[in-house]
Amino acid sequence: MIDRFRVGVITSSHGIKGEAKVYPTSDDQNRLKKIKKVYANIKGVETALDIETVRFQKNMALVKFKQFNTPEEIQALRNTDLFVNRENATPLKKNENYIADLIGLNVVDEDGTLLGKVTDVFPTGANHVMEVDMGEKKVLFPYISQCILDVDLEEEKIKVHVLDGLLDL
Repeated sequence: MIDRFRVGVITSSHGIKGEAKVYPTSDDQNRLKKIKKVYANIKGVETALDIETVRFQKNMALVKFKQFNTPEEIQALRNTDLFVNRENATPLKKNENYIADLIGLNVVDEDGTLLGKVTDVFPTGANHVMEVDMGEKKVLFPYISQCILDVDLEEEKIKVHVLDGLLDL
């Protein structure tokens, strides 16, 4: 399991007071308003950044960090990922997992036959979809209770029910 989760990416500066435009990468866009500290790799050095204010403009968060006061300082951080520690991540509900913890897990069917490894999980509107690399092809499994039977992080595997026709695509 990873210790940090990406919550956003600095895309550019905003205004003259050193605000950063941040593209939120969390399921909950408003999550940035609840965070007081994020981490970034700045010129090869892991740096803690204190969040002063967060406001939104369209799909972007405008974030003011205590450490930066000019647009030039923020411009130098373009394309920098922002992370939070696991303990500051959004709390999980029962039977929920962080997407980052699912990537790389083995996927097995109900008989225990290895199907492949999880390479990605992404939203599609109604539900999330899990991409599984099966070697010769990649298959998308709907991340729904009828398909995902068990997630065992300790054994690093996900047991799935293969829906009729799913592997025929």
